[in-house]
Amino acid sequence: MSRRARVAECAAAGLLLILATACGSRLPEGDFGGRPDRAPAGGGAEPIRVGIVTSVTSPVGGDAFTGPRDGAKAYFDRLNARGGIGGRTVEVRTCDDGGSGVGNNECVHRLVDEDGVVALVATTSLDYAGASRVSRAGVPDIGGQPIGAAYDTYPHLYGIYGSLAPRNGTPGWDGKLYGGTEVYRYFKREQGARTAAVVSYNQSASAAYARLVTRGLRAEGYKVVTEQVDFALPNFRAAAADLKKQGADLVFDAIDTYGNSRLCEAMDEVGADVTAKVTNVQNWTSTVREDYKNAPRCRNTLWVTGASRSYEDTGHAAVREFRDGTKGLRTRSQWQVEGWAAAMWFTDAARSCARTGITRACVDRFMDSGRPYTADGLLAPVRHERLAEPPGTRRTCLSVARWEDARGWVGQGDLDDECFDVPQLPYDP
Repeated sequence: MSRRARVAECAAAGLLLILATACGSRLPEGDFGGRPDRAPAGGGAEPIRVGIVTSVTSPVGGDAFTGPRDGAKAYFDRLNARGGIGGRTVEVRTCDDGGSGVGNNECVHRLVDEDGVVALVATTSLDYAGASRVSRAGVPDIGGQPIGAAYDTYPHLYGIYGSLAPRNGTPGWDGKLYGGTEVYRYFKREQGARTAAVVSYNQSASAAYARLVTRGLRAEGYKVVTEQVDFALPNFRAAAADLKKQGADLVFDAIDTYGNSRLCEAMDEVGADVTAKVTNVQNWTSTVREDYKNAPRCRNTLWVTGASRSYEDTGHAAVREFRDGTKGLRTRSQWQVEGWAAAMWFTDAARSCARTGITRACVDRFMDSGRPYTADGLLAPVRHERLAEPPGTRRTCLSVARWEDARGWVGQGDLDDECFDVPQLPYDP
């Protein structure tokens, strides 16, 4: 992997990790009346057109951002096979923005202005430069991944994890976003962890995320060991040796998948045994054996947390439906689950408009209702509200799993039960 690619991946991972922990005022609907790019109100057999923007060919790599797209497309395929929405199929228009702001603006123009999509679904963009344009057009963007601050900035954008921010054109509250400490509370309460190491690069996005993790850990009473490695010539063995010496129970990171695999190899080499090497929902995939093939001991200490129900939880009806509908995909990932949930969210919104017509404005009214949404239990309750002041505390539920070579990702408690009232800490997007 080139240094440029690793810079991009590190930056993207840092942004995603930060914003996935974060918790709108709407423009008047009349401002968007009479536009020629509105979809027809329905009543015929004409398809309902939606768009999916994904950074497929970004510098991060071809598979990094495709999970939500694949999950959403699988859901719509299944929906269409069952008759669509009121007898109308959903026509999916996809666009690869190449991971650039220029490419993203081009995708937005094509899908919103030329193709006239009713909504965007499961957006996963490294640089969502066209977000303000989507908002101005009154196009609901449903269930996107918060890789940047757009879903906490603009009205009509509804990220997969929700937002309590005003969304008046400025990120969060006066430029500050807020994240909770539920992950650290979980490991303290359930695993008895007391010392945590945070490993980062000497690179801005990586270092910024590491500071946020460190602040959250300290707020939960942990002793924190910080390990920063040089991005160009990282000495992971030295970092692994020090975290072993310091007796770390947990290891958190602000580094890319490549760096994580090398860190794990170094931990195995020095004999650093930890309770958990904690990763994030982006790495919650079925490819762990391949990604960490040279670090078998560390690989089996991997834990992951998220806000969606594990794709391995086949005791749940909604997960079984997802698994059955994605049999054709060569790998499994939690981002596929979240893309599937985003498509379900749009479908429920569109069905609510069946009598009045499936338009952008009607779909947006459903999304902007303030009611929590769970996608039949696949998501922890997602809320989109607009609070004038940031919450001091918030109740947050977690999905938790650990990797075992013999069984894959094994759930550690139910999404509905692992809930915590935790403080919300500010950070800069």
